[in-house]
Amino acid sequence: MNLKDAIEGKEYIIQQIETDDEELNAFLFSLGCYSGETITVVSHLKGGCVVSIKDGRYNIDNQLAEAIII
Repeated sequence: MNLKDAIEGKEYIIQQIETDDEELNAFLFSLGCYSGETITVVSHLKGGCVVSIKDGRYNIDNQLAEAIII
């Protein structure tokens, strides 16, 4: 299941990041988004979703949400 299908308010553990783009991988890692880290979907929006990773909240688009496997 990817992040786009996640239930709001439920905490998940990231299983993997499905992307071939090393720059995107590095960006997600800098946010604290990597395998084994917990992530919570705060809300779903039309173009993506708001997620909570560690102590930060981030707005990510649908393409990025589909790359994060939980």
